[in-house]
Amino acid sequence: MATQLRRYEVAKGQLDYLVEWFPVLVPVREQYGFTVNFAYADRDTNQFVWSVSHPGDFADAEREYNSSPERAAAFVGFSEPLTAMHVAMVDEVV
Repeated sequence: MATQLRRYEVAKGQLDYLVEWFPVLVPVREQYGFTVNFAYADRDTNQFVWSVSHPGDFADAEREYNSSPERAAAFVGFSEPLTAMHVAMVDEVV
């Protein structure tokens, strides 16, 4: 299973906005075979950290998901609150 760690730096005052919107994205990811492993809001550093996995070819699945009409619909009306995004494939160690 391939796992991606996503860490977002969020504009001041926008973390709650992202937290409220995020559940809209989860079923769309799941529709394309992804599992959201966790999602945390770090209010001290104004970051949103989450992990997503896929049992098959992660890159192919992500390309399909990124170009999907369902993903586009999930982002309608969403104002991007991120100031930086850190995304990496990771390995479980424990």
